[in-house]
Amino acid sequence: MPPTPLRIAVLGTGMMGLPMARRLCLAGHEVHAWNRTRARAQPLVSDGAQVHDTAAQAVAGVDIAISLLENGSVVEDVLFSQGVAAAMRDASLFIDMASIQPSEARDHAARLGERGIAHLDAPVSGGTVGAETGTLAIMAGGRPVDFERAQAVFRELGRATHVGPHGAGQLAKLANQMIVGITIGAVAEALLLAAKGGADMAKVREAIAGGFADSRILQLHGQRMLDRDFSPRGRMTVQLKDMRNALATAAEIGFDAPITGLFEQLYADSVAHGLGDLDHSGLFVELASRNAMA
Repeated sequence: MPPTPLRIAVLGTGMMGLPMARRLCLAGHEVHAWNRTRARAQPLVSDGAQVHDTAAQAVAGVDIAISLLENGSVVEDVLFSQGVAAAMRDASLFIDMASIQPSEARDHAARLGERGIAHLDAPVSGGTVGAETGTLAIMAGGRPVDFERAQAVFRELGRATHVGPHGAGQLAKLANQMIVGITIGAVAEALLLAAKGGADMAKVREAIAGGFADSRILQLHGQRMLDRDFSPRGRMTVQLKDMRNALATAAEIGFDAPITGLFEQLYADSVAHGLGDLDHSGLFVELASRNAMA
C-alpha cells in the first residue's frame, strides 16, 4: 500500500530547491512552492505544484514545510517577519534544509516550539546532481520523533542520518563543508605544484588515485580543475559563507580552528578577486594566479 500523500511547502526553489520540490511532486505529494522571485518556482507548475505569491500562503495548512533559503538571517525573516510561523498549523513540522549556524537553528527551534510547531535542521550535501537524483546526504538535528515523521520527505531526497539534538545537523554540515573546502584547496595546490615542477597534472591525478590521497574531491573536483570547468554546482560564495559559519561556531564554543581560518581567507580572497560565481573548485584559479600560472 503506497504511503499517504502529504501536503508539503517548499520555500526557496533555487539550484537545490527546484529539483528537490520536483522529486516530491513526482512522489505524489501535494507541493506548494514559494520563491522570492516567483519565476524561479513557476516551472514546478508543470509537475503539479501550486506556486504562491507569499511564503505564508504556501505554508497555510501544510503538514511539513521545507526551507532551502540563503542563510540564517533570511530563514529568520521568512519565519518570523514574513508570517510563516504564524501561518503554520499547530503540530506541523518545519524542516530547515539550508546551511545556517547551529545557534540560529537552535533559536528557530525554540521559537517555533513555543507556537507548537516542530523543527528539524537538516542541511544536505551532494549538490545539484544529488538533488536531481535523490542521492543527497541529509544530516538531521532535532527530536527523534520528528526525524521519523520526516522520513516520507527524506526518502525521496536521499539518505538521512539523525545526528543529535537541534543544531547538530548544522554542526555536521559545517564539518562536511570544512572537509570539502579544505580538501579542494589541498587538491588544487598539489596539482599546481606538480604542474609548476614540470609534471603532467592529469597523470599525477591518475597516479595517486586509489592510494591514501584518493577522494571524491580528487576524482570530481580534480577533474574539473583539469578541464577548467568551474561552472557553479556549489558556488565559491556559498563555500565562503560555510567557512565563516564554521569559524563563528568555533568561536562560540571555544574551539581553535586554524586550518579553517586559513581557508576562509583563501576563499575570501577568491571572492574579492571576482571569482565568487565560480564553483568552489575554482579555488584552483586563485592559487594558479598567485603562482603566475595560466
